[in-house]
Amino acid sequence: MLYYAVVAVHIIVCIFLVLVVLLQSGKGADLAGAFGGGATQTAFGSRGPASFLTRMTTVVAIIFMLTSIGLSMMGEKRSATEDRSILETSGRTSAPAQEQKPETGDVPAYVPTPEQIEEQIRQIQENQDAVPEEIMPE
Repeated sequence: MLYYAVVAVHIIVCIFLVLVVLLQSGKGADLAGAFGGGATQTAFGSRGPASFLTRMTTVVAIIFMLTSIGLSMMGEKRSATEDRSILETSGRTSAPAQEQKPETGDVPAYVPTPEQIEEQIRQIQENQDAVPEEIMPE
């Protein structure tokens, strides 16, 4: 149960970290300039947003690192006791496949010679010529 709570906190921290980083402005602009405001119209004061967002980024980054380390330590304990694959828990090893011999013994497969192939083609052609025309359409 604690594992799932830390996962939930970690996801929320990840989203919050992305938002805090995206809200920060570059070196030459302030937060209001990012949203179309002028240089004099600042949202948090002249130096307020930089220090506030910098502190928030640091705090959220530390929380992110702590939850990451915690999840990795909990994950090692979880994998040692719970979630194992069937292959790891079965304990059986399969025997190597045995070579199967053909049922006819050691008789090699029949391979006709070129002369035999020509003879078979000639016989097929003769048989086609012998078929009556009413059976064989043109």
